[in-house]
Amino acid sequence: MPTPPPAPSYMDLAFEDAEAAAARGEVPVGAVIVDPATGSVLARAGNRTEELRDPTAHAEVLAIRAACAAVGQPRLPGCDLYVTLEPCALCAAAISFARLRRVYYGAYDPKGGAVDHGPRFFGQTTCHHAPDVYGGIGETRAGALLRDFFRERR
Repeated sequence: MPTPPPAPSYMDLAFEDAEAAAARGEVPVGAVIVDPATGSVLARAGNRTEELRDPTAHAEVLAIRAACAAVGQPRLPGCDLYVTLEPCALCAAAISFARLRRVYYGAYDPKGGAVDHGPRFFGQTTCHHAPDVYGGIGETRAGALLRDFFRERR
């Protein structure tokens, strides 16, 4: 009997959403929110700023909204976010307000990132909650996806 393929990682799921976003003409960013206590995926999203004509429709924000709706609470303590690109300031604020436990992200974003670059949101004294952050997970894949997307548009 053949061995089934391994289940995709949570970051692989985020990449699926990023690739779907690119196919819709959106900047290829995908996000997945997981309850690590159960291993269940609470929400998945890709960027939809163009489609929804909404500058706040970033993958992270959409996933946070959907996960909060799924659990019926305005915060997600104990939950983890997997996202293909370093979160911007908007998304870092949403992550903090949602009280996410951990953030795992793919590509670093020296220009627009706000976690390990720019304002380093979670290190500010005005930040009420700072999750544990792990960057560079799938960085090569995430960087290639973004470079390919923007190369096709230039």
